[in-house]
Amino acid sequence: MVLKASLNARERRHRRVRKRIFGTAERPRLAVFRSLKHIYAQLIIDGESRTVLSVSSLDPQLRTAGVDGKSDMARRVGQLLGERAIAAGIEACVFDRGGYLYHGRVAALAEGARAAGLKF
Repeated sequence: MVLKASLNARERRHRRVRKRIFGTAERPRLAVFRSLKHIYAQLIIDGESRTVLSVSSLDPQLRTAGVDGKSDMARRVGQLLGERAIAAGIEACVFDRGGYLYHGRVAALAEGARAAGLKF
């Protein structure tokens, strides 16, 4: 019962945030999803319903690196996403935290993307 209530609360927060956030070709939406073990991030152009770029902790480039925990992995996912976005010509985006609190792994992913040069 408690799990269902927390999932419903996250869904409500996510819908509330998505009312105001919209990804364009100039500034795609950086959407974050986190599971218990992994974290996923993707750049989305909402007008075209198209994912431009996606990176997750399951990426082969990240699986071989030594990691000190889930927050460190999230930071590396953010850095890799930022590097690939800059290489693809995307310099800025809007951040969609997906209804999660801006804390822990979500904040680490955002810091990693900013460190790579991506602007929000």
